[in-house]
Amino acid sequence: MDLDVRKRELVKEFSPMLEKSTRTSKIWIGFLIAVIIVGIVAFVIQAVKGHEVTGMRDNVVWGIYIINFIFFVCLSYSGAFISGILHFFKTPWKNSVGRIVEIITVLSLIIGPIFILLCIGRLDRLHYLFLYPRIQSPITWDIIAIITDLIGCFIYLYLTFIPDFAILRDNSENAPNWRKKLYKKLAIGYYDTPTQREKLHKITRTMSAMIIALAIIAYSVLAWIFSLTVQPGWNSSIFAPYFIIAGLYSGVGVIIIAMYLIRKFYHLEHYIRKVHFIGAGIILLVISLLFGYFTFSEYFSRWFSHKVHDINLLNTLFSRYFWMFIFANYIGVLVPIVILFFKKFRTINSITFAAVVAVLGLWFNRYLIIVPTLETPYLPIQDTRPEYIHYSATWIEWALSFTGVAAFILFFILLMRLVPIISMSGIIDNERAQKRRPKNVTKNQN
Repeated sequence: MDLDVRKRELVKEFSPMLEKSTRTSKIWIGFLIAVIIVGIVAFVIQAVKGHEVTGMRDNVVWGIYIINFIFFVCLSYSGAFISGILHFFKTPWKNSVGRIVEIITVLSLIIGPIFILLCIGRLDRLHYLFLYPRIQSPITWDIIAIITDLIGCFIYLYLTFIPDFAILRDNSENAPNWRKKLYKKLAIGYYDTPTQREKLHKITRTMSAMIIALAIIAYSVLAWIFSLTVQPGWNSSIFAPYFIIAGLYSGVGVIIIAMYLIRKFYHLEHYIRKVHFIGAGIILLVISLLFGYFTFSEYFSRWFSHKVHDINLLNTLFSRYFWMFIFANYIGVLVPIVILFFKKFRTINSITFAAVVAVLGLWFNRYLIIVPTLETPYLPIQDTRPEYIHYSATWIEWALSFTGVAAFILFFILLMRLVPIISMSGIIDNERAQKRRPKNVTKNQN
């Protein structure tokens, strides 16, 4: 089949995803916008009245804002790592799930740091952080790592989009003029010649290796912000690998959930198949075993050490946060393991359910790392008033948290309206490779 004809067929196949809006999608987008508007109102109230409208106080200075920050940044780093692996080793999966992972990576890295801003009481002094940074501060290094990773992931995402922009530029005769002009600018003169294709593949592969290294380094820096303190619950030598494994745990879980929703809503069963869910489920199983081991090691070492401050923290976890502790560290780990370990349970629905349980358990695990630790300080508490010791998130914090999730989903939908979620250029490259090496490719895919 002629290459140009094949490109037109792919554009025609994916054009409904880009151009048409169903009634369900309009209602869903309207709901997301409504959540964001409520969040904007909550932000204005917090900006005017200060942090007294939140549950954060002198003792518990961090709340669910920091938990959301860690969760989203953790998601972005895991997405960058997985996406880099898919491209660097040229796995067949990258055509079906690669773009989902790439979009999750960039959006998480944009949404996550916003929660840091919500923790700052004086946003008017934010520029001092850049004008007078302290190189000794781990937070300064964390900001450098996040900005570097964001730039790297954005460039990497754009590089993977260029071939599809070129296809849409040349095969979107019925598209609005603004789309045609946008695709023309974003394609930056790419015409899929052998020379251009080879150069782009080399650059993308080099960037994928850099993204893998950035993901490991950046998330290790975030973990060191906690582990380099003397605070019980944070002062741990395994926090960096623990955070990396936790990031991969939540990342694979969110990717499975996104695969399920996109497959079901856009009817992409032909591209996102059961084999992809089974493969992702096995990866989630391996990571859940590692995450469970790190979690057990962390809590067992604190219990066995019999240090006074560690025992106080464990008493807080086993009393005030008992059921959250059970869900985060038992249900959130054991349920995915049980579902994914047995082959007969590995259906699309059950794998997705295991992913939902894993993601919820990981979020609560982050909560248990932050809040109970701050409620059990290293120094004695002088003021014993409960409102200064215990933390409880207010509606302001919950509204802004749901706003972050709504913004993430909304931007994801808008990006899918710009370029297909399945890489058209990847499909063409795969078909081109099959023509060159049909036997080898078929054997590898099987």
